[in-house]
Amino acid sequence: MLSTTTLAARPEFTVITVACGSDHTRWSEPEARDDHRLVLVRRGRFRRRADTNCADLDSTVGYLGAPGEEERFAHPAGGDVCTSVTVAPELLEGAANPRALYVDAHIQLAHRRLLAAAGTGDIDYALTENLLRLVALATGRPSPRPRPADGVLVAAAREAIISDAPEAAGLRSLAALLEVSPYRLSRSFSQHMGLSLTRYRNRVRVGRAVDSLADGETGLADLAVRLGFADQAHLTRTVRDHLGHTPAALRRLLDRIPPGAGSGEVALRPP
Repeated sequence: MLSTTTLAARPEFTVITVACGSDHTRWSEPEARDDHRLVLVRRGRFRRRADTNCADLDSTVGYLGAPGEEERFAHPAGGDVCTSVTVAPELLEGAANPRALYVDAHIQLAHRRLLAAAGTGDIDYALTENLLRLVALATGRPSPRPRPADGVLVAAAREAIISDAPEAAGLRSLAALLEVSPYRLSRSFSQHMGLSLTRYRNRVRVGRAVDSLADGETGLADLAVRLGFADQAHLTRTVRDHLGHTPAALRRLLDRIPPGAGSGEVALRPP
């Protein structure tokens, strides 16, 4: 028995949990897919035959699949749970060669960070940035070297975020606005600023949340929507991550600041 749960979906990618409770030892009927995908095993093990190549898959060996491959599967060891990431060719920056893939500790950590990001609700920044990192590691894509123009690129990205440009609502749309690949934008920003693009965007939004709370904002659900968070819980987690206080606690803390003291009484954590 096969079941799937979609963790995130956008036109350029999907992240799906695939759980198989089958224990059949024989090969399944052949099937062909029309997408590029990265499959990593979270629990259990199984076998895959693609064209004439056969691989035993477990937490240390996953695979990259490509359109047109004829696949068969067998589950002689019982059930398993996998993460399947389908990726549009433009996010690969060149077609990935289909193959069995050794999953080293760095890829495993990137995989787990992707799953954690899926739980935040921030698909267009946190999850996207972690997905790009995972795909880059799995495909062996070299890290881009810093360029003189990267400072201009990073400044333009910061300006778009701070000025609330519509394209800054998502990492992919922001990269399109700046005419670079999402991977280039993400890596350049981290190298130049010393923090991720997601972290920087959240820093800007947390600062606005503090200002709104200091001005007497009481509707946290409305505030979350206005600042672009998935929901009030996402706002609360992000504010607590940056400040060590929930929005409700901040509101009480800010209420005690004497008039004219400003919001400097609240110390932001380093970004």
